[in-house]
Amino acid sequence: MLNHNGTATLIQQYDDSAYANPVQSYYVLDSKDYVSPTANTVAYNGNGTTHYMKEQQMKAQQARQACIPHFHARYAAVLARQQQQNQPSSSPAPLPKQNGQENPSGLVKAKLAAATTAQPLEPEASEPWSVLDMGGLRLKHLAPALFQYSFLTTLFLSYNQLTQLPPAIAKLSQLEILDASGNALTSLPPEIGMIVSLKELLLFDNQLTALPEEIGMLFQLEILGLEGNPLMEDLHLLATKGTRGLVETYRESLPVGASPPPRQWMNVGEQKDGDDADTFLVLCYNTLCPMYMSPERYGYTPSWCLEWEYRKDLLLSELQEFDADIVCLQEVATNTYTNDFLPFMQNNGHYEGLFYPKSRSKTMDEDQRQLVDGCAVFYKTSRYKLVNHMLVEFNQKALERPEFKECKDTYNRLMLKDNIALFLLLEDKQTKKHLVVTNVHLHWNTAFSDVKLMQIGIMMDELVHFIQRSGYGTLPVVLCGDYNAMPGQGIHEYLLKGSLRGSHPEFLNRDYGSYTSIGIKHPFKLKSSYGHLDELDYTNYTVGFKGVLDYIFYTPHRLEPVSLLGPLDRAYMAKQVALPNPHIPSDHIPLLTEFRFKD
Repeated sequence: MLNHNGTATLIQQYDDSAYANPVQSYYVLDSKDYVSPTANTVAYNGNGTTHYMKEQQMKAQQARQACIPHFHARYAAVLARQQQQNQPSSSPAPLPKQNGQENPSGLVKAKLAAATTAQPLEPEASEPWSVLDMGGLRLKHLAPALFQYSFLTTLFLSYNQLTQLPPAIAKLSQLEILDASGNALTSLPPEIGMIVSLKELLLFDNQLTALPEEIGMLFQLEILGLEGNPLMEDLHLLATKGTRGLVETYRESLPVGASPPPRQWMNVGEQKDGDDADTFLVLCYNTLCPMYMSPERYGYTPSWCLEWEYRKDLLLSELQEFDADIVCLQEVATNTYTNDFLPFMQNNGHYEGLFYPKSRSKTMDEDQRQLVDGCAVFYKTSRYKLVNHMLVEFNQKALERPEFKECKDTYNRLMLKDNIALFLLLEDKQTKKHLVVTNVHLHWNTAFSDVKLMQIGIMMDELVHFIQRSGYGTLPVVLCGDYNAMPGQGIHEYLLKGSLRGSHPEFLNRDYGSYTSIGIKHPFKLKSSYGHLDELDYTNYTVGFKGVLDYIFYTPHRLEPVSLLGPLDRAYMAKQVALPNPHIPSDHIPLLTEFRFKD
């Protein structure tokens, strides 16, 4: 085990069969920093081909020097001793020997621990470790317990006798360096593509004849070591395009694969036979604005399925399939609303729509304005009549309140974020019942949690005024949106409990008048429709984040959920790095709830 605080090795007894009773031992060393002796690179002049070829040869030579048992752990131990003795040297001192054998325990203060079971060793809180050196041990198999070390960032398996890496290698999802050079590997498992954190994958001197297509998902890979393998085409590709070029080539050639199974409907309320005029279907969906589709952010996805024309067809097909009565979309670009969403919804389902972009669009020229995203709401004109609507620009609404105008944080923080919300008052043409629908997209940055709380506080205050002005008394409300808040965070707590104290940590000790001196509150006793399932496991899934950010809240005294669209198929998602992908056009998944009026 090694990391910036220490280094160690895990040794497992072996024979020609799998290990029935392995013995594990490890050294935890006191080095301040571990610097791999193979980490340095050399800059070469000349054309790109020469550089990439020399880089492969250089890295291969460095890897071959690490063929002795626990080379990296020993090297780190020597560095640790030199640091402790305050004797800097350009090269490590020779390893001391005891009875003719190298004695790493004599190098530094070390703690030796042993376990006689296959239970995984957890990193100690006082001495965390994240690097494991199992190199040069002639291992033929890897114990399953190894793959429970999900915290590992570096794993050395070089110069053993491994013929394969098991699919369970994908469980080491935080690996940045994997060195399996000098083994007898003939293939790699497709699951290797799930370790998207990899930056170095060293496979020198094996017997690989082909790479899995999934190598294209390793978008952060900087070094792929293939020298010494019968991979002529891939070695040529490396020589001409380098690691990034090879990965990109594989990524763009990834097959579409089988579509995920349809999401299943889950009943959470009373089911009635026949048509029920008191039920209606609501969809909430962050569609992922084209402006945010950067290859750097979604590098695990083939570029062709990030193109708007491709994603647009999938999105519109989903909307048509869901056939919701009310559709609330976030991250809709102005031009895609005008050119794509609105015409399609009008021609397929007879919807009418309402759209507003973020406030910044007012300061832009026409070309730039077309790219700005906002919120859109569609409703079926065969069923609903729009009675009233309202746009809420949070930064502008703040300036309408004298107490906020006196707070410097209003200008320095809240005014800088231009998120919006939409309110619609709809009337059912058949039943004459009224319904308020809100659609919101709150600010995303957790460093501005105070701004997000201000935005939701302003929204709920304005919602109260909107309903009061309607003249219809107490109305049922459905609140859709991307709230950029996980369950248990301040926004979620505020909406469900109806209040949040002004001293809440997410206000960050900022000054926003009564909002922070007293707190925020609203009169609606809200519930989350997916709260009946304790929420989904996630509604947003990227390499950097996986969690719930999107919700459909409702007023339970007037409405009740009848059914919900369930989660994505677990078996399918277990093979996906993240979203979007060729089948799912956004990094969010749509929420769909069927409601029924109680009265």
